[in-house]
Amino acid sequence: MTKTTKMLAAVAVGFAAGILLAPKTGRETRKELKNGAHYAKKFLSTKADVAKKAAYDAQDTLMDAADDVGGEAVAMTKSAKTSAKKVGREATVEAKKLQTEAKTRASRIASTAKKTANKVKRDTKARLKE
Repeated sequence: MTKTTKMLAAVAVGFAAGILLAPKTGRETRKELKNGAHYAKKFLSTKADVAKKAAYDAQDTLMDAADDVGGEAVAMTKSAKTSAKKVGREATVEAKKLQTEAKTRASRIASTAKKTANKVKRDTKARLKE
């Protein structure tokens, strides 16, 4: 349960207890219930808007990372084709170069994915705390 959910639940329980235990008229109680419902609706609407914005931002971040990964894949394909042509002449040397390049590019892809996931996580948490 998130802090926001816990806080909202605590407010609702406290509000309900206050209304049920307070010696007020029916009209006053209904007015308080209406005000509490309006506050809860406004609060949840604001949080929903923040979550929606965070989701759109996360989508943009993920799309940018996907573009980066796609570029790396295209570059790797070109390198593999070039290396395949040279393999007949310099098989061992080119295979080692290709292996090293593949490790480097895979490392970049993993790093990009990790940074992207962390950014999405940070941005979403920050937005939901607003």
